[in-house]
Amino acid sequence: QVHFVESGGGLVQPGGSLRLSCVASEPISGIYGMVWYRQSPGKERELVAGIKSGGDTIYSDAVKGRFTMSRDNAKNTNTMYLQMNSLKPEDTAVYFCNYGRIGPIPVIVGSWGQGTQVTVSS
Repeated sequence: QVHFVESGGGLVQPGGSLRLSCVASEPISGIYGMVWYRQSPGKERELVAGIKSGGDTIYSDAVKGRFTMSRDNAKNTNTMYLQMNSLKPEDTAVYFCNYGRIGPIPVIVGSWGQGTQVTVSS
């Protein structure tokens, strides 16, 4: 199974920015989409952003307009990013990346990594 290593998290003040990176253990076929999820204490893991196999991006309502997801342009890439701007305290969570088929209910294929902690606080 493909494994992921996320990085780039940290402590940031409200209104600040962070850029998360994710590297897969092997290239991801272009037939799959790639996703970022997050999980806050006591809450279920939730989808934050995704790039479909055709290149369309999707965002949760909570982050739309503030977060931008991208992936390497190589045909079979193993790296993706999440640019997070105008961060809010409610964005505090552990952020995870993965891949799969992105539809109304995403089907995740890879193994979950350790994630990277994002803390937004003054």
